[in-house]
Amino acid sequence: MMAWEKIDRVAIPGQEQDLTLQRRGEEFSIRTAGVELMNSRVHGSEDELARLTCERLNHRTGLKILIGGLGMGFTLAAALKHTGTDARITVSELIPAVIQWNREFLSHLAGNPLDDPRVGVKPEDVAKTIQARTSFWDAVLLDVDNGPEALTHKDNHQLYTRSGLKTVFGALRPGGILSVWSAGDDEAFTLRLNQCGFHTKKKTVRARNSQKGSRHILWLAQKPDPVLSSRL
Repeated sequence: MMAWEKIDRVAIPGQEQDLTLQRRGEEFSIRTAGVELMNSRVHGSEDELARLTCERLNHRTGLKILIGGLGMGFTLAAALKHTGTDARITVSELIPAVIQWNREFLSHLAGNPLDDPRVGVKPEDVAKTIQARTSFWDAVLLDVDNGPEALTHKDNHQLYTRSGLKTVFGALRPGGILSVWSAGDDEAFTLRLNQCGFHTKKKTVRARNSQKGSRHILWLAQKPDPVLSSRL
């Protein structure tokens, strides 16, 4: 079997471990501390995160969507696929190297989503982007770290606390959706979402675009709209 080639290695801001980009033929992998965070062959659950979110908002025009975490661009590409030409999608990515990797090495994997004129990129913590707006976003998609477990960046854990979720709640428009990707289940997180006022559904999806392989967890949490009675 072909060996992995290390392309780049960068420090994770505020952490001791590094983030590495590796390649094996046409396959790419991003890892930290020996743990694979993402692989270019495994993005079915990221595709579903965006599809399920956007389909629930297809009655709206001029969608404003925030994606936390660029990764390899698959979540962004799926969001672009399932929204109209009037949508505006902002991606917040904490690690500048990940943005650079997408532009230099990974862009072709997801169809060059960063080149779409509907996309804007903020090289900052998504929590900062969320805090900057009130009742603004139609959807906030968190494809950050390993989910509520926050494997690579301890500060990411704040996003999933009751305080962090309340901030997201305030940043969403009425009827807006918070969607969260996770490598595993977390019943306490489901409870926190409900305690913060969201109407929450949890879905289990395949990691790959197939009926085989591992599964990931998606939370779809909607902010109630006092005018409309529709729920997820």
